[in-house]
Amino acid sequence: MPGGSIYVTPVDQVHGLSPQVMYEQFWIKEATQRRKMRAVKAAVGLVVGVALAYRFDLSPPILGLLGALLVAAGDAYLCWREYDATAVWRGRRRGETITGKMLRRRLRKDGYHILEGRAMPGKASVDHLVIGPGGVWVVDNEAWDPDTEIARYGDRLFLGEKYGTKVAKALVEVSESLAEVLSRESGIPITIEPLIAVHGGEIRRSVTAEGLTLLKPRLVASWIKKGPRADFDEAQVEVLVRTAARVLRRMS
Repeated sequence: MPGGSIYVTPVDQVHGLSPQVMYEQFWIKEATQRRKMRAVKAAVGLVVGVALAYRFDLSPPILGLLGALLVAAGDAYLCWREYDATAVWRGRRRGETITGKMLRRRLRKDGYHILEGRAMPGKASVDHLVIGPGGVWVVDNEAWDPDTEIARYGDRLFLGEKYGTKVAKALVEVSESLAEVLSRESGIPITIEPLIAVHGGEIRRSVTAEGLTLLKPRLVASWIKKGPRADFDEAQVEVLVRTAARVLRRMS
């Protein structure tokens, strides 16, 4: 083929594909390799189970088989969990739906109210506005690819090799604007803490930098309950909720 190469496949199978599609394709292609590795791990579990059986005078076949099954099941679960953690990034699930369910299930019983998809005219919307006895929070959802390390170095937020200042600044400004409006309209001085529920990426538990806290979705409710910024009574919470419902535009 004129202009071609004998070393490069003429048809680029990944050209034009999104990172998400490529990730799914590689996951499917690596299924056989994962099964082989799982079999090796199960064999190790079998040997350990048999050794323990002889050590404690138990049935080697039963304990060996049990060890192999437990190791194989554990490996399968961890692999599935790793893949499922990318579902939002791959567009298979909605981050706001996942986080919203967790917030409602864990916070409503403690007197917190969760308003979904709120914004002021001319401002970016936030996925969740949480109002309760401990204060007010905005919670947004973001998804990064599995290799993006989310960390703080010095006073700066890093998203992989890039600064996270733009992301932090945008949500901090929205939170400050919402706090100003709700304080003025309700007559109750408030501050609002911005949070991001991180779907995907590499983050240990939580990262706080540049006025923003990023954490895994399952930790958001605990963060809110353990770190109150205020001490509102039921009447104040009700006023704030009614005010927010009145002055903030609901996004469809």
